[in-house]
Amino acid sequence: MRKLVLRFVHCLLSRNILKLVVGVKFDNAKFLLEEKQFIIVANHNSHLDTIALMASIPGAIIHKVRPVAAMDYFGKTKMQARVSNYFINTLLIQRKGERQPGSDPIQKMLEALDAGYSLILFPEGTRGEPEKMQAFKKGVGHILAQRPGVKYIPVFLKGMGKTMPKGDNVIVPYNSFLRFGKPTALNSTDVSSIMAQIERDILALNNENQPM
Repeated sequence: MRKLVLRFVHCLLSRNILKLVVGVKFDNAKFLLEEKQFIIVANHNSHLDTIALMASIPGAIIHKVRPVAAMDYFGKTKMQARVSNYFINTLLIQRKGERQPGSDPIQKMLEALDAGYSLILFPEGTRGEPEKMQAFKKGVGHILAQRPGVKYIPVFLKGMGKTMPKGDNVIVPYNSFLRFGKPTALNSTDVSSIMAQIERDILALNNENQPM
């Protein structure tokens, strides 16, 4: 039942609203069906980023993809956490300074991977100003270093911060798109090298001039 709910909410409802009303251009993500497991890493300007990424996931695997999200925002109450988990399939983590014993975010993400899930991660950690990328935090680097068999997939999102800026819940049409890079296997377990490679790959997608 939950798989059907996720398909309806994201593959049908969200995708059509974002595409037809907002004007988001979606890259073809059917290649994800060929990957056993992956971590999507993307820049982050808006809450629409998560919805747009989930709307791009093929319906056959959407129930196996979990966006990593902040407990203090998406899980302020038990009810809010349940709704977020059920309709968005979130993996809620506690950010630095708010953690309780046994709630280490890296460990929670590793456990999700070990359970067979794929993840969506925003290395910036929080939403920045529209069209400006912040410095990356190293969490995803630590995860990939400990699970080198898992591929990462860079994604660049453009225009979401203009469509729905931080602090604004009003969605307005804007020329927006998301572009997928290639699934990449790491050849290093050095966290700094991993993060530098991910940042280069995401920025390279922004510099591509191919039509969407």
